[in-house]
Amino acid sequence: MLGWAIAFFILALVAAVLGFGGIAGASAGIAKILFFVFLVLLVLSFVARAVRGRNVM
Repeated sequence: MLGWAIAFFILALVAAVLGFGGIAGASAGIAKILFFVFLVLLVLSFVARAVRGRNVM
């Protein structure tokens, strides 16, 4: 999921450089949402491993 967020961020940068403001804004928004979803899932994964008694790292 982090890979998709990075891909949309790069797409937003390229679109911004080429002058496509609408596409750049939409891509940046999607990248931001995917990044935060990734962070939430990462934290939930760490909590689940900690509750089960396994090592987190």
